[in-house]
Amino acid sequence: MRDSKTFYRQLQGYSLATAAILYRMPDHPAILQTFVWQDYDLAPHFPELRKFLEFWTTCLDGPLHTVRIAHKELLKPAEIIACGNEWKIN
Repeated sequence: MRDSKTFYRQLQGYSLATAAILYRMPDHPAILQTFVWQDYDLAPHFPELRKFLEFWTTCLDGPLHTVRIAHKELLKPAEIIACGNEWKIN
């Protein structure tokens, strides 16, 4: 079921987004730690990532240092062509 959900999200314009989050360790502020977040999100505003970062700043102790974002559109609605016929071959 997960595959069909991600497929429909791609049809709605979602693309795979990856964020590399650098944050400071709560007990050792001089040390930076990396967390990688990846999900389907809408570029360029990235509402899913913004929700996650809001959760991070309100609920977690490690203050954010840097967030780098990369995204790739995997499938666009214009790339799908409807077929008129379908044949099954055994």
